[in-house]
Amino acid sequence: MTDSASPTNTQDWYYPSEDVVSNATVKDYGALYNRSINDPEGFWAEQAETLEWYKKWDKVLDSSRAPFYQWYVGGKTNIVLNALDRHVKTFRRNKLALIWEGEPGDTRTYSYFRLWQEVNKFGSVLRSMGVKKGDRVTIYMGRVPELLIAMMACAKVGAVHSVVYGGFSEQALADRIEDAESRVLITQDGAWLRGQIVDLKKVADEAVKRSPVVEHVIVFKRTGHNVHMEPDRDYWWNDLMALPVASVKCETEMMDAEDPLFILYTSGTTGKPKGILHTHGGYSVYTSTTLKWVFDLKEEDRWWCAADPGWITGHSYIVYGPAILGVTSFMYEGAPTHPYPNRWWKLVEHYGINVLYTAPTAIRGLMRFGSTWPNRHDLSSLRLLGSVGEPINPEAWKWYYEVIGKGRCPIMDTWWQTETGGFMITPMPSVALKPGSATRPFPGIDVDVVDDDGNSVKPGEDGLLVIKKPWPGMLRTVYGDADRYVKQYWSKFKDMYLAGDSARKDEDGYIWVIGRIDDVIKVSGYRLGTAEVESGLVSHPAVAEAAAIGIPDELKGNIIYAYCILRDGQTVTSDLEDKLKEHIRHEVGPIAVPAKIEFVKSLPKTRSGKIMRRVLKARAQGLPEGDISTLEE
Repeated sequence: MTDSASPTNTQDWYYPSEDVVSNATVKDYGALYNRSINDPEGFWAEQAETLEWYKKWDKVLDSSRAPFYQWYVGGKTNIVLNALDRHVKTFRRNKLALIWEGEPGDTRTYSYFRLWQEVNKFGSVLRSMGVKKGDRVTIYMGRVPELLIAMMACAKVGAVHSVVYGGFSEQALADRIEDAESRVLITQDGAWLRGQIVDLKKVADEAVKRSPVVEHVIVFKRTGHNVHMEPDRDYWWNDLMALPVASVKCETEMMDAEDPLFILYTSGTTGKPKGILHTHGGYSVYTSTTLKWVFDLKEEDRWWCAADPGWITGHSYIVYGPAILGVTSFMYEGAPTHPYPNRWWKLVEHYGINVLYTAPTAIRGLMRFGSTWPNRHDLSSLRLLGSVGEPINPEAWKWYYEVIGKGRCPIMDTWWQTETGGFMITPMPSVALKPGSATRPFPGIDVDVVDDDGNSVKPGEDGLLVIKKPWPGMLRTVYGDADRYVKQYWSKFKDMYLAGDSARKDEDGYIWVIGRIDDVIKVSGYRLGTAEVESGLVSHPAVAEAAAIGIPDELKGNIIYAYCILRDGQTVTSDLEDKLKEHIRHEVGPIAVPAKIEFVKSLPKTRSGKIMRRVLKARAQGLPEGDISTLEE
C-alpha cells in the first residue's frame, strides 16, 4: 500500500481549517510522537488501558525472542469482547453498527445488539460442527453482512479465520485452504457485481475438489440462482441459523493476547501463498488506536471504508477497528460505477457519510468521468477523506480534495501493509498536508529511510523504508513458515523491519514512498520510481491512469515503457504520444521520458487494486505472464 511522488514534484501545502483542528482528537502531533518514542512501552500500555481485558498483561513487550516479538504478555482477551460484548451492556446496544446496501439496491441494518445476536448464533453453529479454539476456517464471500458475522463468530469461538477475497480463482482459493488446513469453508451462492452474478459457489466447489481437507461447506443464499449442493457436505447458512443449535447463548472464548486471530494471505505474484498471522491482543489495540486518531471518529459519525473485507484494509477498518470504537459503518456490495458513475456520490448523500476511505485506483477511475457526476450530489456531510492502496498522484489527490471534499476535507493518505495491521505513516486531521506524501509516522512507529548498509540517508535521497521498533499490530510470523518470516522481513537488517518499499524523507521530515523496491527503474545509472513517471503522466489533462515499467536495454540498462488510460472523452491522436513525452520532460525531467507509450483501455490489477507491473513487463517483452490467479477479471 504505497503513496507516491517526490517532494520536488510539488511543494503545495494544505492546512486544515480551525474547525478541523479544534475537533481533532490529537491536536499536538509532535508532543505525542516524542512521548511515544521516548517511552514506547508506557505509551502502548496507556492505549491498551482503553480496552477491556479478562486479565491485564504482566509485561507490555517481550523482545527476548526477537524478531518474534510478543505484546501484552500474560494478558487474556478476545477481540469480540471489545468489538461486541462490551457494547451490548451500554447505550450502544441500540446504536447502528452496520448499514448495508446491495448493488441491486436492497438494504439491511444491524444494531450492535442485533449483530451480537447473529455472531453468537453463528458461533454456536460453528461449535456444533466441531470448530474449536485454534481451528482454521476459510471464508470466501462477497461484500455482505454475513462475511463480518462469520469473521467475528470465528474469533468468538477462538477459531482462526482465513478470508480469501471473493474474486480469487479456484486454484488460489485451493492453495489457501490447503495451506491453512481448513476443515470448514464458508461461502455464498453468488455476489452481485456490475449487474452480473459472480458464481462463488462454483469456484468454491472446484477449490474443494482440489483441497479434500474440507469437510463442511456453509453456503449463504444471496443471489438465489441454482447451485450444486453436495449432500452431507454442503449446508445452507439460513437453514443452520434456524436450527436449535444456533443459540444466542454463545460464550466468548477467553484467548491469550498472543493467540492467533486470523491468517491473511498476501496477493502473491509467484510461489506459495504467504499467510500473514495476526493476534488478538496487539491487533485490537493497534487497529482501534490508529482509526480513532487518524480519522478522528466521533460517536455520531457514519464511516465508510470502501474496501473489501477480504483485504487487510477491510479486516482492520471495516470489521474490527470500527466495531471496537462503537462506530456506525456503511458497506456497499457492488461496483462504484454501477449503474452510473455517480453511485458512490449518491450513497454518500443518501446515508450522510461523514468520512470516506478508499483507494487511489477508485479515485482515478471515477476522475475519468469528470466532476459533473459528483457535482449532482450534496456531499456536504463529508468532513474527512482517506486514501489507501496504490500510489496517489498529486493530480488525483487534488481532484479528490477539491471536487469530492470541496476544499474542506483533509485527506488522510495512509501508508501501511497487510503485515503491519494498521496505519504506519499517515497524517492526522490537525497536520498540514503535501499532496502525494504519506506525511509522518504514526505515534509509536519509528520509521527511517536507510541505505544498503542501514545508515540514514540525507533528506531528498532515495533509500529503503525501515521500521526500527516493534509495534503491537505487527505480524507475528508467516503461518507455518517461521524461516520465511525471518528471511523476508529481518534478514537484511537484523534489528529493523524491512518494508520492501523505497522512499525519501524531505527537509520537513515528511515521508514520500516511491513504491516497491521492485518498482524502481535504473536508467543510465539513475534510479527512478515508477510512481514518479506515472504521476507525471497523470498530471496531463488527457490521462486518467498510467503504469510505467522498466524494460532491459543494452545501452541504458533499462528503458521506460508506459501504459496510459485516457480520460472520458479523450481520443488517441497521432501526436499524443509526443505531447506526453514532452510533458514528462517538463514535469519530471529528461531521464524520465518513456521510450514508448502504449494506450490501453485497462491495466492488469490485483483484486485489491494494485497494478501488476510484472504482468505488464511480460507483455511488453512477449514473455509468459506467469501466475495471474490474483488478477481482476
